[in-house]
Amino acid sequence: MNLIGWLQAAVVFGVVCLLVKPLGTYLAHVFEGERVWLTPVLGPLERALYRLCRIDPAREMSWKAYAFAVLAFSLISFVYLYVLLRVQQFLPLNPQGFAGFTPDLAWNTAISFMTNTNWQFYSGESALSYLSQMAGLAWHNFVSAATGLAIAIAVIRALARRNSATIGNFWVDLTRANLYVFLPICLLGALVLCWQGVPQNFNAYPTATTLEGAKQSLPQGPIASQEIIKELGTNGGGFLNANSAAPQENPTGFSNVLELICIFALGAALTYTLGKYLRDQRQGWVLFAAMSTLFVAGFVGAYAAEAAGNPLIHALGVNGGNFEGKETRFGIAASTLFAVMTTDTSCGAVNAMHDSFTALGGLIPLIDMQLGEVVFGGVGSGLYGMIVFVVLTVFIAGLMVGRTPEYLGKKIERREVQFAILAALVVPVFALVPAALASVLPAGTATLGNSGPHGFSEILYAYTSGVNNNGSAFAGLGSNTWWNVSMGVSMLFGRLAIVIPVLALAGSLAAKQSLPATAGTFGTTSPIFVMLLLGVIVIVGALTFFPADALGPVVEHLLTLQGKTY
Repeated sequence: MNLIGWLQAAVVFGVVCLLVKPLGTYLAHVFEGERVWLTPVLGPLERALYRLCRIDPAREMSWKAYAFAVLAFSLISFVYLYVLLRVQQFLPLNPQGFAGFTPDLAWNTAISFMTNTNWQFYSGESALSYLSQMAGLAWHNFVSAATGLAIAIAVIRALARRNSATIGNFWVDLTRANLYVFLPICLLGALVLCWQGVPQNFNAYPTATTLEGAKQSLPQGPIASQEIIKELGTNGGGFLNANSAAPQENPTGFSNVLELICIFALGAALTYTLGKYLRDQRQGWVLFAAMSTLFVAGFVGAYAAEAAGNPLIHALGVNGGNFEGKETRFGIAASTLFAVMTTDTSCGAVNAMHDSFTALGGLIPLIDMQLGEVVFGGVGSGLYGMIVFVVLTVFIAGLMVGRTPEYLGKKIERREVQFAILAALVVPVFALVPAALASVLPAGTATLGNSGPHGFSEILYAYTSGVNNNGSAFAGLGSNTWWNVSMGVSMLFGRLAIVIPVLALAGSLAAKQSLPATAGTFGTTSPIFVMLLLGVIVIVGALTFFPADALGPVVEHLLTLQGKTY
């Protein structure tokens, strides 16, 4: 570890902190339909879209109608991408002549992008046409991220409202998220990436001759436009197989910093948006403080492990940090920072190979996901995931001190706790159960890249990444029918099985009357509450996942100290 490494992390997080208030305020104005600086340009287009689609922006939905709209839109989005991938060989903008996907790979990919996971069992530069990349994957990057943002706004509205039977209109929220948030920022961001050297064209791949005389195909295409929404929408799916480690996607130190800021920007800003809606900014800052604490702790732990290096390499007389699987233009600090931020959120983009991290260095990104990616999370998912833990925390605190559990003046009763528990159970159920099956079934181990504890870590990381809609990987898993189908199931439930109880929780809270604070009210704006919230998150995560982690990264670390590898 060195000063430059710490400064890199401080600059990135410092810029994110500076963006929280202006961006959070902007989001509040946009989703309340208030006038913003883009209204003169985009307002007429927004109204035209409503007329074209027969949407009444003044008509709001109950939580059930909102959830049905989310599910219906997700189903249509899935079918659209599945068909596109299957028949891409018959469609234009395919200069390389790529064939269509097999049924199981098309299933996995369509579910992956529909759920904002962007897990990729293929190499984009050798499997996807430009049309599939743009009209399929990039389009999903926008709408799946907008769906998550819309759900978060619906939850925020529910917390702010009293005696309300509605939580907003999904179609209006979806439209505003794309028109006023993602499209303007991505237009500017794509131009910046082009300036940094990221390609944006429709040319066929040129062939270059290497110094050794070999022929090498150089991938290119409409990369910049997909790269920026990949990070801002915390999607993570790369145009190229190497993702943000590839110079075509992330060529410079400046582009790397820009991508890191985009990963955290909207998730962090939503905490301020929450405060704006509640007219109590302290509530938003409490969540921001809890998220920031977890981020700092994770980065310090991962950076320390990677900077310490591999003891087996040290035994050979070579000292220094662990550079395996990292781009030299980024180094250990920026690679570790990217790994932590991309797994704190549901992004999943990578600028280094997580499979090549040390055992403890790879454990931190795994834990980040196992905690539910509540550290700013994905676009929307981090905030409503944190609200689930807030509900559980005030319930536990009420039991501890003998007070009626309340949050924002609303009583937390059996119904709300049940919804919160259902949402919290999704990750362990759809990560641990499939991982256990894959570890013992031949179909799961047939294409496993490593044996022993590292092989188990690859399996555990894959399902944890899938159910959290993250999409990053330890690698080492060969694509086959088992992995395509089972990962698709985990990704599907990881999105929809959380969204439904979260929206049900929102509907229940919106219908409640707010009670005035009394001397017996448990405060939710103090440092004590932050510590209690952090304790609940960590303890729940540890009790659920520590036994599995002990069989994977922890055992691998102990065996590495004894000179054993897998």
